[in-house]
Amino acid sequence: MQQQYKNILVPVDGSDGAEKALVKGVEIAKRNKAHLDVVTVIDLKQFSVSFAGMMDANGEVVYQAYEDVDNYLDSLLEKIHEMGLEDVKMHARFGSPRTIIAHDLTKEYGTDLIVMGPTGLNAVERMFVGSVTDYVIRAAPCDVIIGR
Repeated sequence: MQQQYKNILVPVDGSDGAEKALVKGVEIAKRNKAHLDVVTVIDLKQFSVSFAGMMDANGEVVYQAYEDVDNYLDSLLEKIHEMGLEDVKMHARFGSPRTIIAHDLTKEYGTDLIVMGPTGLNAVERMFVGSVTDYVIRAAPCDVIIGR
């Protein structure tokens, strides 16, 4: 018996791996006639690490980050529609990517499958805390597929 998925979540962060996982997620959604949620999580701690604590994440920096993410998601939405999937919703959230992906969004959206890349853009977090992908694999209450 083949697994049927109804609500698929694909986290993206601008990395090649995430965008390859997005293509895989779109293909799975089309085969299953499923709804697709695409999310980017803006981690404000990343700004203070990136600038070695020299800059606080003030309102202008946060606004610019959100604008950049919004433009990125709009471009991905166009690509998804070109691939033939219409049942898709784009999301941007602030917070810890691992918690939001593995816990918050799976509950909020009724996610039964997460498709994500093997690593993201934030090398500092992978080195000190472990990758978001590793955490999601261990903690998510649904199936997780790593798209390569």
